[in-house]
Amino acid sequence: MSYVVDFETVSTAGLESSPVAAALAGLRANEARYFKNKYDHVFTVEPASDAAATVDWVSRILEEERGLVIASRPLEATGFQVENIRMAYVFYESGLSINVMYTLDDGGKRAVGFKLSDGMEVPAELGSFKFARQKSKLAGTIRGSFFVIKKEH
Repeated sequence: MSYVVDFETVSTAGLESSPVAAALAGLRANEARYFKNKYDHVFTVEPASDAAATVDWVSRILEEERGLVIASRPLEATGFQVENIRMAYVFYESGLSINVMYTLDDGGKRAVGFKLSDGMEVPAELGSFKFARQKSKLAGTIRGSFFVIKKEH
């Protein structure tokens, strides 16, 4: 069942098994606010088991681009298009959020972003990345990093 993420009343629905559920819910709400404000897009997620194609696409990009396999269990995911950009998000039980921004035009921006919820450690598989900090009213302190996608996906 899909779930429209409310960024005014933050809910941990779907994320309860995470040890940092409240922070992960804030991170998810932060993304929902961004897409509503920038693109007037309603950010809707579904259980990872119902969004297998999105989870698989993100996993395949991580593996093929950097040899990364995320150890944590995916809880929720969403895939959508705004303007000419294909977007995908996967929210993991550890508190990790991974997004893929894939511009459909040749030569457009394509990247994978990682965001760590407040209170979680950097996962071992992402230990080689440097994380910048940003403050969010919804999510507390978000640590983020990214890499540019080189191949076609």
